Amino acid sequence: MKTNYLFPNKYKKIGWIVLFPSAILGLITLILDYEPSFLDLNVPGIFIDQIFGDKRFVGLVENNVLNEILGVFLIISLLLVAFSKEKEEDEYISKIRLESLVWAVYVNYAILLISFLFIFDLSFLWVMIFNMFTILLFFIIRFNWQISKL
Repeated sequence: MKTNYLFPNKYKKIGWIVLFPSAILGLITLILDYEPSFLDLNVPGIFIDQIFGDKRFVGLVENNVLNEILGVFLIISLLLVAFSKEKEEDEYISKIRLESLVWAVYVNYAILLISFLFIFDLSFLWVMIFNMFTILLFFIIRFNWQISKL
């Protein structure tokens, strides 16, 4: 089956290699609130609204970029793992891929809906941060589980 929207199969391995260290480092960074000072940089920003500062549409803002670096690595690696072809990509694999993606969207938004109703304040911000990554995680888990059942 012709699938132009998928990455070649070799990118799946690269995705897994990048995913594990970036996920582990990201969790350690969040748990320990680690921000190395050498990553404090002036970076361009849009919609700048600092708590004890000014509000600007665009400009430079001082920020520790570790979270951004890890987030980019995590998103790219999740996309590579999720959307790389299998070695034998056929119509049935495509059907499983589509069903897994729909299932992941449903589960992700069910969790988000429950969060809207029962989680508040800063805890909700944490849910939203993790929610950026969970749709791809749910897809990868369900897709690989269904493939292993074949």
